[in-house]
Amino acid sequence: MTTLRKMAEGLAGLFYPKLCLSCGRNLPPGTLKICLDCRSDLHYTDHHLYLENHFSDRLFGRIPFYAAAGLFVFRKGGRVQPLIHALKYKGNHQLGVELGRQHGLVLRESEFFADIDWILPVPLHIKKKRLRGYNQSAMYAQGLSEAMNVPYSDRILIRKTYTETQTKKGMDDRFKNVHSVFDVAKPELIRQKHVLIVDDVMTTGATLESCAKAVLAKVEARISFATIAIAEH
Repeated sequence: MTTLRKMAEGLAGLFYPKLCLSCGRNLPPGTLKICLDCRSDLHYTDHHLYLENHFSDRLFGRIPFYAAAGLFVFRKGGRVQPLIHALKYKGNHQLGVELGRQHGLVLRESEFFADIDWILPVPLHIKKKRLRGYNQSAMYAQGLSEAMNVPYSDRILIRKTYTETQTKKGMDDRFKNVHSVFDVAKPELIRQKHVLIVDDVMTTGATLESCAKAVLAKVEARISFATIAIAEH
């Protein structure tokens, strides 16, 4: 970075300060969206190292799948929570791409995710996408795609029905809310492929399970999952 550019960013920071999306403190010029203190306090997982982990345990016996990995553990009041909030509700769509790149760098080194053919984000209904302006899971998928050198598409896995937010629903209501709402628009593209279905946060796994069932109802495929975070139980 040139001296002039540093000076310009420094002056801009006086009038338009950049704030850490996790703790809200001012960021130095040129810093990414999360300060170093928060980065060191994020709870990363080691899911990519094992086929059996906390993520896979939560889905075990419900749907055939191969591997599953979250990047962070989501804890109420923790450093990850404001990041997800900023991504979903404050228009910080680029954060999803950055987190996807970060997770992709991890997953591409894992033998369990080495042969992924397609990355499919959990789709938003068109009505909700218009309100938000983007699909946060697709932003995450884009970052994963760039880091893993694997194509992604938000036009293969589609949402047929508008559903209410899952945020405040219990486990039973979450399953009812997403039952049979997904479909596959272009099954020929993923037939006999290793498909990575991705979302922002995994809580009960109801949404991921419903997406996987929609895929497997149309084609034979190997299913794996990835999320930015997995909610702590």
